[in-house]
Parts: sequence; structure tokens; C-alpha cells
Amino acid sequence: MEPRRELSDVRLVTERLVLREFALDDEDAVHSFTSDPVVTRFTDWGPNSPADTRQFLAYALAHANDPWRRGFNLAAIETGSGRLVGSVEIGVTSTDHQRGELGFVFHRDVWSRGYATEATTALLRFGFEQLGLHRISATCHPDNRASARVLEKVGMELEGRLRGHMLVRGVRRDSLLYAMVAAAAR
Repeated sequence: MEPRRELSDVRLVTERLVLREFALDDEDAVHSFTSDPVVTRFTDWGPNSPADTRQFLAYALAHANDPWRRGFNLAAIETGSGRLVGSVEIGVTSTDHQRGELGFVFHRDVWSRGYATEATTALLRFGFEQLGLHRISATCHPDNRASARVLEKVGMELEGRLRGHMLVRGVRRDSLLYAMVAAAAR
């Protein structure tokens, strides 16, 4: 993967969201949802302590200007209010095979508004068009029907169940695997 300077300050605009690089002053807004046990119930991290949130932001900021970056962690900003309402990511998992993976998490007071669907659609477009990926996948907890619905709405297909896929808080758990290939995105 060659360095691509045009990807050092990513900003994706949707109908109701701006997906932009994180900033240092995002800490309180990010912590407001990453510390919520309801929001993090199906994640493999959290609920975050303040130190966990600072560590995440330090990671995102350190990689934002790296010309060799393979991961893009973006803040989801509600256009109307300017409020940071979520975090989305897409990462290149294999340059040789042109594969990537995406994920999202949103503040629970904006759930069921279509923001995750809108943001995921933008991430897929970015991954296929800007990153040159051939395949993008996502996983979710088998009981997380809301995330599964988002992945299905954007056209990702359920490929199967990954048994014992993750060790979360000391417990093995399965994940559902969804994916889309570039040809299906056209």
C-alpha cells in the first residue's frame, strides 16, 4: 500500500452527518456514549473509563496523519446540531487481498434514526472507491439485531456464524459475519 496524502484528513458528508477525524476536544462527547453499559453491551470493549477514552482518542489522533495508515476512526457529527453522536471506523485488514472491515457505535439517544445506516453506507463507498478494497466485512454479536439490521439494509450479506470468535470480559462468544464485495456495491 503506497502512502496517500489525500487520506490524511478524511471527511465524509452524508445527508445528516459529517464523518470527520477525531479532535482532542472530543473527549467528553466520546466518553458520554463509550462509558454507557447499554451502548457497550454487545461490544468487545467498554464500558470505558476516562483513561480508556483518552487512550482511544490518542490512538485515533496518532494515526490520523500517518500516510501509511490502514485504519480510519471517524467522529460522527450530527449536521443540524453539530453534536458528536457516534464513532465509525473502517480499516484495511489485507492490502494484498484488498480486504477491509468496518464498525460503528452511536450514542443511544440517536438510535433508530438511521444514522448507523447512513454512516455505514458512506464507509462502504469510501472503502471501495477511495481505499480500493474488493471486500469489506463486519461482525456483530448474534443478539445485536439492530446492528445486524443496519448491515443488511446497506446490502451486506450474512455469511455465517463465527463460533467462539471473541473472548469478551473473560467469556467466549460467537459473532455473525457480514460482508460485501465491490461488484455488489455497484
